[in-house]
Amino acid sequence: MVDMSVNIAGLEFRNPVTVASGTFGYGEELCDFFDPGQLGGIFVKAVTGKNREGNPYPRMTETASGMLNSVGLQNKGVDHFCREIYPKIRHFKTNMIVNVSGSTLEEYVEVSEKINELEKIPAIELNISCPNVKQGGMAFGTVPSMAAEVTRAVRKVYKKILMVKLSPNVTSITDIAKSVVDGGADVITLINTLLGMAIDAETRKPVLSTITGGLSGPAVKPVALRMVWQVHKAVPVPVIGLGGIMNATDAIEFFLAGASAIQVGTANFIDPMVSAKIIDGISAYLERNKIPSVRDLIGALKTE
Repeated sequence: MVDMSVNIAGLEFRNPVTVASGTFGYGEELCDFFDPGQLGGIFVKAVTGKNREGNPYPRMTETASGMLNSVGLQNKGVDHFCREIYPKIRHFKTNMIVNVSGSTLEEYVEVSEKINELEKIPAIELNISCPNVKQGGMAFGTVPSMAAEVTRAVRKVYKKILMVKLSPNVTSITDIAKSVVDGGADVITLINTLLGMAIDAETRKPVLSTITGGLSGPAVKPVALRMVWQVHKAVPVPVIGLGGIMNATDAIEFFLAGASAIQVGTANFIDPMVSAKIIDGISAYLERNKIPSVRDLIGALKTE
């Protein structure tokens, strides 16, 4: 038997496979397929201060080796989450981590403060990197000083584990990473989607209502691996990697680049069972190579 457990900033994960925010709902939607308790964690869909209707349709489309989305953080707000959603998911025997987003610094603080009171939520993922909302979001995640400011403000009111999700749509990912660590981040997750667009040649119009959206899936994996590797070397906090992970081999590559855990995103839309298969695949790889613990893979990339 191999040891699949990891400890990230003091939080124990039974295995390093989690699912990305916005691709797995609140977890209860996938209960018909498998027990969410098999996962190391679930990053639930974004929660904002007030109700958001999201962007107009169409807001998702397939692309070569991936997909574009501009859902726009559709949700019913933090009070609805605390009152209606939390009681339904608090019993899951895995780490339930809430993705927190907003349009203003004050909104980030308000949502984080309310989530802090929920006993069964051990961490939040501060989303300063969403490319498909017109206010806030990525604006905070593309300037080091602003990234540090929002992280610092949330750190003052949020007393548990603070994860910050970074945008790849920047000149220097390490500068942003260092700024949020200086602001009090315990963990960095990356990458969020890359900004892209699709055009219908017949109508000569954009496919998405918002013209641009976030690109995810296998097409972004090389960029994600590079950024995880850079950030792992640049900051003293754990990194959770995501971006185009479709199978166990992809996940192992992220561990070698420096990720302590991974998030599965777009692949969930193709196969709701994919995360369970990835867990089994990582375990089989460790056994086959006589590696006692998945932790032995973290940052083990050979560059010489």
